[in-house]
Amino acid sequence: MNPENFRLFYNQTIHPELLRLDKHRRRLLRLIFFSAVLMVGAVALVYWLSVFFVAMLAAIPFGIHISVVVARVRRFVADFKPKVVKLVLDFIDDGPLFGDLQYQAKRKIPLGKFLSSQLFITRPAVYDGEDFIEGRIGDVEFEMCELNVKEFSRVRNRLDSVFRGIFLRAKFFHPPKGSLLVVPKSRLPYLSETVKVFVKYGGQDMGGFIKNEKFRERFIAYGSRNTKINELLTEELMSFLLGYSKERGDMCLSMFGQNCYVAIWNKKDILEPKIFQSNVSFELVREFYNDIYVALYVVTALDRSH
Repeated sequence: MNPENFRLFYNQTIHPELLRLDKHRRRLLRLIFFSAVLMVGAVALVYWLSVFFVAMLAAIPFGIHISVVVARVRRFVADFKPKVVKLVLDFIDDGPLFGDLQYQAKRKIPLGKFLSSQLFITRPAVYDGEDFIEGRIGDVEFEMCELNVKEFSRVRNRLDSVFRGIFLRAKFFHPPKGSLLVVPKSRLPYLSETVKVFVKYGGQDMGGFIKNEKFRERFIAYGSRNTKINELLTEELMSFLLGYSKERGDMCLSMFGQNCYVAIWNKKDILEPKIFQSNVSFELVREFYNDIYVALYVVTALDRSH
């Protein structure tokens, strides 16, 4: 899974598919334009005739035509992302450690697994998800998806966001010893309950065992008594988390037994196709690839560390 080779793969495989999809999009645009002209003409005719019965007859075929146009647009939007995502996954699972990666557009990680991470202590009123990916890296099985989680506000009559972004669960064949919680300090006001629960069940502040001062400035790390923090939080992983937090946003993770959970905040709707402008964009596809790469890199780094 080499980001440097992704541009070459994009040029050879993904770009031609985007061009084909863009031809389809332009045909839809012409159809939408024709429908708009037809609608204006139909309204003008009905207004000129001023006959209700004729107007009703004219509305029937026009309504059928509009429903067909809407259905074709929805089909284009629904088909676009899976086609591109599957090509991106083809590139990723060519790596020597990867098994086949499976993608399901409408599936999500079950709520029970989300809550088992203990990253978010919540009773969600909204739990929406999509873009489910599952597979294997070496001996590590994983599943991930985009989630949008909200809960009822405790002080206001509204819904508050709990988490929006990419959520990953990995299962290690050889589980590391101890448990671990890593949270960015910028998220502490929203995850204070998370830390309290972790400490309640024996978690201890591991900051004194972490030599990386920059990491301690941006993150807090808690572990159980038998957690060897320097074996799990290697310099490689800490540098990666620091770099991501500076360039792109927040990430937190937890480990319990065989399971590792990673939450990556991201408010953008990635790879959602546009109708009125071109979707042929390397940056659009690379952003999606980078989000998958980040989540899987954390898992592989943790697996190497133990």
